[in-house]
Amino acid sequence: MRYLQLINAFTARYVTVIILLFSGMAFVMPQYFGWAVQYTAFFLGAAMFGMGLNIKAKDFAIVLTRPKDIAIGVLAQYSIMPVSALIICNLFQLPPDIAIGVILVGCCPGGTASNVITYIARGDVSLSVGMTIASTLLAPLVTPLLVYTLGGQWVDVQLVPMMISVVKVVLLPVLLGILIQSMGQHRVDRIRPISPLISMIAIVLIIAGIIAVNRDIILMSGLLTLGVVCLHNLMGLGVGLIVSRACGLNYEKTTALAIEVGMQNSGLAVALATANFAMNPLATLAGAIFSVWHNMSGAVFANIRRRKYEEDYEQTNVVEA
Repeated sequence: MRYLQLINAFTARYVTVIILLFSGMAFVMPQYFGWAVQYTAFFLGAAMFGMGLNIKAKDFAIVLTRPKDIAIGVLAQYSIMPVSALIICNLFQLPPDIAIGVILVGCCPGGTASNVITYIARGDVSLSVGMTIASTLLAPLVTPLLVYTLGGQWVDVQLVPMMISVVKVVLLPVLLGILIQSMGQHRVDRIRPISPLISMIAIVLIIAGIIAVNRDIILMSGLLTLGVVCLHNLMGLGVGLIVSRACGLNYEKTTALAIEVGMQNSGLAVALATANFAMNPLATLAGAIFSVWHNMSGAVFANIRRRKYEEDYEQTNVVEA
């Protein structure tokens, strides 16, 4: 058990390095990672199942006891990133394949990595977890509707099949994890320590598979996609920070909301692109690049916010002294 905890701690701390390492390996040796693409939905389902195993009653209590904070966060999640994606796609006149990929990323719920980044930044982790749960449970309805509304001008979007895809790869695995946990708490406690590691492996394989299959396309369009993905993520972090301050939230809540908005479940974007936009091969690229980038930018953002928190704390102590 102790070794598993050490491994989980190591992977959580160096998640960005691990993703970059395997992404580089997939780019240089695509023949060893291309197989993972056909299992994208399975890998994402495994990651979501792990999330379900780790959702506890107190996490749902956060959603019920802090409805105002959760509502602000979820509304920001499903407005700032989709609108930012739409602005970027029109501003840069992106080709349909890349545009729908950016739209998909923007319309997805928050990712579980945001909870770790919020902890590093000294933000409100409970609020971050609550927002992730709420936006994830709403995803089967909200994400397809947003993609249908915003992405229809670039490609043909089939609403019902996309809803079914989100239910299969997100909602059902999460609910299954919650159900198993509620039925066998003690048994689940034995396997829960390995669930973060399984989720990590699943996300790494999803990204590596996409990069391996799209290696040649990345050489042609990767720089453009990287640029718009970075801009999209930074807009989410920046506007999320502004909106939360405008709502009068304190430091901890402001930090959690900004990170939650800026860090998407990009693995879901990849899975939806694979399942629903097979005729648009570049649609998976934005999600894969976002998965790498948002961990890097999130870590930098967290360190900046943490330093500010520590400086404010020191100044407060000096004044009180």
